[in-house]
Amino acid sequence: MKEYIQQNKERFFEELFSLLRIPSVSAKAEHKPDMYACAGRLCELLLEAGADSASLWETAGHPVVFGQKTMDPEFKTVLVYGHYDVQPPEPLEKWRTDPFEPVIAPDATGRDAIWGRGANDDKGQLFMHIKAFEYLVRTGQLKHNVKFIFEGEEEIGSPSLPAWIKAHKKMLAADICLVSDTTMISEKVPSINCGMRGLSYLEVKVVGPNKDLHSGHYGGAVANPIQVLCEMISTLIGPDGRVTVPGFYDKVVELSRADRRMLARAPFDLKEYKEFLDIDAVRGEKGYTTLERTGIRPCLDVCGIWGGYTGEGAKTVLPSEAHAKISMRLVPNQRSSEITRLFARHFKAIAPKCVKVEVTPCEGGDGFLIPISSSAYKAASRAMSEVYGIEPVPARGGGSIAVLAEVQKILGIDPLLMGFGLERDTIHSPNESYLLKQFFNGMESIALFYKYW
Repeated sequence: MKEYIQQNKERFFEELFSLLRIPSVSAKAEHKPDMYACAGRLCELLLEAGADSASLWETAGHPVVFGQKTMDPEFKTVLVYGHYDVQPPEPLEKWRTDPFEPVIAPDATGRDAIWGRGANDDKGQLFMHIKAFEYLVRTGQLKHNVKFIFEGEEEIGSPSLPAWIKAHKKMLAADICLVSDTTMISEKVPSINCGMRGLSYLEVKVVGPNKDLHSGHYGGAVANPIQVLCEMISTLIGPDGRVTVPGFYDKVVELSRADRRMLARAPFDLKEYKEFLDIDAVRGEKGYTTLERTGIRPCLDVCGIWGGYTGEGAKTVLPSEAHAKISMRLVPNQRSSEITRLFARHFKAIAPKCVKVEVTPCEGGDGFLIPISSSAYKAASRAMSEVYGIEPVPARGGGSIAVLAEVQKILGIDPLLMGFGLERDTIHSPNESYLLKQFFNGMESIALFYKYW
């Protein structure tokens, strides 16, 4: 496929940029028209690439794009999953370029990359599948039936997709779900995710007095909700780095030494890791390495906290309420709904009588594992070995794609995660980018997967 890429790369850039320019931010209601515009553009690209059909399907939220090409009913069927929604670009002042005006420019090492929101997550990566598919169709090498499902709500937890999948289970029948929405260990050491963590994400609210108070008149006599919230949060993780919510670890399966040794094959440079993040030390659950903490262990993090006056200058106010957003990354066997319930019960139980507490679930989903002994995994490993010149390492992703566990349960097929992003791509942050080398390697690897499976 190298020659095909070289002959068509300018067209590829132009087509991908047409997607990246659309601010398909699923979290903001004002971008609803952009969601339809992006979905419509994907339908056009699928049809131009050789799909028999591609259309927009309504859901309870943002639309789903479904396309397909049937070569022979007897052939194996690949279901390609991706998402066209993106994270909000804020803070805008941190971007070196317009987040929705993509450019190709060198990174800090002098290598060309695509810069813009969605360049990696996930428009750039789903686009690789469209172009690998196009190559196989136009060169007469496609020996599979292929179905595409691109959703517009992954960045907000895919609330509408499971119901849509259940309603169209027969139409979506396939043998494997192929996904590129993850990162690999490094461009020199490729990896294939054989599992991902689940998620329980919620918002907590601590309420004290019925209105904001003068901190001089009431300070020291009335509970300050911000201080109470901070005190409560500080108890959620113990000195050993373990989450203190009762029952949190009850269903966590401890990996065997053999499994931990296998995962430890992944090269990891702690010094480089700290330098990249500009930190002096790492921190986490006692008894586990940094890679294990982000792959095989659950965790709890405060993602946002606010209350009171935060504007310019001084306002001596004792606030009426305080808020925080909390995420818990979960490992297989932990159930998102159960962990959410355990957390809510615990957080309310530790609240002092001087405040009232509310816990509101926001989004969540279960984690999953896939066997590395499957023919699909072996085909992906062979494909990436050929492109990168080294056998990929099986790894576990620290992030979550909540809907993939639902795909596994509803359709009865395993997700195969061939992700080509890198940590340096800063997805979800300003200055998101995607190395051209990874962009092209991804297309080649995906095309070879069809050859070997």
